[in-house]
Amino acid sequence: MVVKPEWLRVKAPQWERVGNVKEVLRDLALNTVCEEASCPNIGECFSNGTATFLIMGPACTRACPYCDIDFEKKPQPLDPTEPTRLAEAVRRMGLNHVVVTSVNRDDLPDGGASQFVRCIEEIRAVSPKTTIEVLIPDLCGNWDALKIILSASPEVLNHNTETIPRLYRRVRPQGNYARSLELLKQVRQMNPKVYTKSGIMVGLGETDDEVRQTMQDLRAADCDILTIGQYLQPTQKHLGVKDFVTPEQFDSWREFGESIGFLQVVSSPLTRSSYHAEQVQALMQLYPR
Repeated sequence: MVVKPEWLRVKAPQWERVGNVKEVLRDLALNTVCEEASCPNIGECFSNGTATFLIMGPACTRACPYCDIDFEKKPQPLDPTEPTRLAEAVRRMGLNHVVVTSVNRDDLPDGGASQFVRCIEEIRAVSPKTTIEVLIPDLCGNWDALKIILSASPEVLNHNTETIPRLYRRVRPQGNYARSLELLKQVRQMNPKVYTKSGIMVGLGETDDEVRQTMQDLRAADCDILTIGQYLQPTQKHLGVKDFVTPEQFDSWREFGESIGFLQVVSSPLTRSSYHAEQVQALMQLYPR
């Protein structure tokens, strides 16, 4: 068993503010990836009054062995009230930037694209100054569905690559590395004003060279923003951690990413794809589109 190093310890949250966020979520019957995926930053983010909303869930149609989101339950029909409830949460929480993600819904013809659009529209109706980031699945390569999402012009479209190509069959068996890269390329072609973002996990057995090659592949797909974080095993039934990457190595990847043209690289042991996502607003001012 690999012992968790000291640099992965998280600060104790401000429980009063955590309770405030949870009260809003429970009152509006909303899911968050923070809770469903057992994110280690949940205390910090909830203390800061933020959350990453999980729509169309919490049951996923895929069974990725690294992810703690439930895949054993049967996905339910889309709830037409969900976008309105989500927008109300954004209003109550006073969010300047919101991240909306979803489970994989391969059972739906458009992969849930229309629900993303409804959420974007409802948020804009009640909080027009809030910038919106959508973290989407690969939609099974349905670029018409991607076009539907982009028609609503979210400020940021995030799709996580998750890992290096060599580990895809083990880590993301129902995913496809080339398809994920193509999705990011399609975004740039369909709506050049949208900032593209992706994220990878490390600590699953990848090498430094493989991580750097994946970063180069993402830049070749014209990806703007990259997050790199340490994989942590949610439960004993999930993939085990091969190694804990040092903060110095994360710094090295950040420097490399900046040198090859990423507008922003967030790279640290506790980084997750929506960790401090609101920083993109400063990026938009530096690199307006």
